[in-house]
Amino acid sequence: MEREEKYQTLKNIVKVYLPEDVDVTDIKQNSHFMENLNINSANLVDIVLDVEDAFDIRLENEDMDQMQTVNDALAIIDAKLSQK
Repeated sequence: MEREEKYQTLKNIVKVYLPEDVDVTDIKQNSHFMENLNINSANLVDIVLDVEDAFDIRLENEDMDQMQTVNDALAIIDAKLSQK
């Protein structure tokens, strides 16, 4: 799976959890989930669970702690997929 395809998949996951005042076009690779996209911690957990399902990977607590931005999430996804 190419990086752009991973990015689009991640974007499709995140857009479900965006609050009404944030548009899907606001999801950029350098977007911070909480600060830029206004995603709360409960929804961030849901995003992690959806990422696990979509990419068939398992994220640990430390992965979740490091997942601050869209780019962070993509890097973690890449790392997990390369371990398979």
